[in-house]
Amino acid sequence: MSPQLSRVIPIQVFIHSTMAGTRLAVPLLALQQGYSAAAVGLLIALFALTQVFLALPAGRFADRHGVALPVSLAAGVSCVGAGLAAIFPFYPVFCVAALMTGGATGAVVIALQRHVGRASSDPTQLKQAFSWLAIAPAVGNFIGPFGAGLLIDHAGAQAGDLWGFRAAFLVMALLPLAAWYLGRGVVEIDPEPRPAGLAGVSGSAIDLLRAPMFRRLLFCNWLQSSSWDVHAFVVPLLGHERGLGASTIGTILGVFAIAAALIRIVLPALTAGREERDVITVSTLTTAALFAVYPFLHSATSMGVCSVLLGFALGAVQPMVMSMLHHITPPSRQGEALGLRLMVINASSVAVPVLFGAAGSVLGIGGVFWMVSGVVALGTRAVRGLERGDGHAEHRP
Repeated sequence: MSPQLSRVIPIQVFIHSTMAGTRLAVPLLALQQGYSAAAVGLLIALFALTQVFLALPAGRFADRHGVALPVSLAAGVSCVGAGLAAIFPFYPVFCVAALMTGGATGAVVIALQRHVGRASSDPTQLKQAFSWLAIAPAVGNFIGPFGAGLLIDHAGAQAGDLWGFRAAFLVMALLPLAAWYLGRGVVEIDPEPRPAGLAGVSGSAIDLLRAPMFRRLLFCNWLQSSSWDVHAFVVPLLGHERGLGASTIGTILGVFAIAAALIRIVLPALTAGREERDVITVSTLTTAALFAVYPFLHSATSMGVCSVLLGFALGAVQPMVMSMLHHITPPSRQGEALGLRLMVINASSVAVPVLFGAAGSVLGIGGVFWMVSGVVALGTRAVRGLERGDGHAEHRP
């Protein structure tokens, strides 16, 4: 791992931990305050809503300004968002905190992914770099929920009281400050000149969608991202329904994140000589099967085992998707392409918790798992049609 990559990864870990910890704490406190599953689903959706509108501007901003300035701005927004939830623990403020911490995370993801992609000199290095970078959200998904869960259960006078939640929000608000400090030392890469049009793709960001393989790649990424989001949304509901404590729920989400991180560490060795499409196909089939059996698991241990297996399956996808995306888009527009990708998957992430929160109120949590399993299984055909396609390979540095 290069010194720059070892600095970039913790930046995303700290920012993502704040968002993930807040995303665990706010629905649990909302449920404690008497809000319904549908209201919680709306709250979870707000973590992605800001990213829908800011993704393209954030991508263009990163294309113009590099990585340090976006990280500094995002760290400030994330810190304020979690801090507001600590000071004013009410549902409307939770919505504001979700918008701010989610939007900050999205902006940092785009800036760092663009930076790492442009710093890689060949396809092998590109896969390795994105495998390492993809560990960051997995680690953040462990640190945030696990730490928040422990604070909720043990920082107050009794488990789950308001002061425990406030302590969790306060610690989450401090983490982005470390990201800001590290972001100041990242070495910038000179920007690429931006061509007017490239390989039949015009200068409009939306026109990137006219490339068939780009559309297919976005759809496959959406399948996996939606599965990840639904898992983060329904596990707290399922755990609350079965009487599990916040620290236990946080641990179940945490082992999922650890599994996703571990598979990404060994992914370059496991996938040597294999096409990205093959890895995504295996992951898709495995994800569909695991979602189908999840509702039949009743103990925290069995849920944890299934969560680990699901972490292995979903954790392998993002490095493959990012590698393919950087092959089919030119360096001067990778910020936009990453922003468009984030906008599309987060537009879905806004709708998915609301949709499945409403479905959970009618069908039960088990019905949500089976719905996701069916959608993912039906998407396998699209995954098989993926091709790397080096149409823009000549534009790589």
